[in-house]
Amino acid sequence: MARTIVGILRGGTSGEYELSLKTGSAMHSALPEDKYDTRDIFVDKRGAWHARGMPVTASRALDQIDVALNAIHGGVGEDGSVQRVLERSGVPYSGSRAFASSLSLNKVRGREMLKKAGVRIPRGTSFSLGNASLTTADMAQAVFSQFGPPYVIKPPSGGASLGIRLATTLHELPDAIGDVLDEFGAALVEEYIRGAEASVGVIEAFRGEDLYALPPAHVVLPEGHRHIAHEHHMNSLLRHVVPSPFSHSEKRALMDAARSAHRALGLGHFSRADLIVTPQAVYLLEINAVPGLYPGASFPLMLDTVGSSVREFAEHAIGLSRR
Repeated sequence: MARTIVGILRGGTSGEYELSLKTGSAMHSALPEDKYDTRDIFVDKRGAWHARGMPVTASRALDQIDVALNAIHGGVGEDGSVQRVLERSGVPYSGSRAFASSLSLNKVRGREMLKKAGVRIPRGTSFSLGNASLTTADMAQAVFSQFGPPYVIKPPSGGASLGIRLATTLHELPDAIGDVLDEFGAALVEEYIRGAEASVGVIEAFRGEDLYALPPAHVVLPEGHRHIAHEHHMNSLLRHVVPSPFSHSEKRALMDAARSAHRALGLGHFSRADLIVTPQAVYLLEINAVPGLYPGASFPLMLDTVGSSVREFAEHAIGLSRR
């Protein structure tokens, strides 16, 4: 019986490059060689495609591929670029379509869709270098007129907590906004929600459910840290507790919020939501169209808890792609 030729796309142009390499490696390791002929398709930091260790055009890299698994976090892997290339090549691929994926990556546009759908999110406002008439002090005052400190300042597009700043007072806010604007060209300022961090993965057409929610993971930060930082992902410094200590009602609220966010943004096949649990409510922080499978990520642990595995997930993703 002929093996299915699976192209695993990894690398990419974002600050999540190293994490993407690890997620792609986990997919390669998980798929059994007797059923799948896996091909490593590498996109470098400049966006150039490579196959068999050689630079090639995207169409050449995808030639003779039966199905593609997208393991590229952020950048071209989630802004719709890779998805459009795959669609032009006629290669079935895992994950969300181009527009939905770009919505999940762009937090400003995504927030609008989530609010319309009734998903509870922190209050927030955004700025860009196009706001030339405003100083960062003006921006800070505009934020303060809507909600008080502390504040989380982040780039509107990106994941793995890249570029996040925390301003505990109004006095610290202008510099924090300026830092993010200088580095990323835009800044989203949100109210800081005090609570317990959580992660929930969802998978379509899994375990007999149209949209299956994995058991929530409690995300434990390193001691002394108030928010998740990029180096926590890079160095596997986060601890994910599954089964989590959340109450039954909190788990239900977390899973419902993850499903609602997935549907609100029109995501496909799977996603992973980052949330905060407070005594009053559950808040969605962001949702990721390409869940991490690298060491230290929450998704593999959530799969293990329900008796699944990265192998079953990858094979299920292949099935969804070809359906």
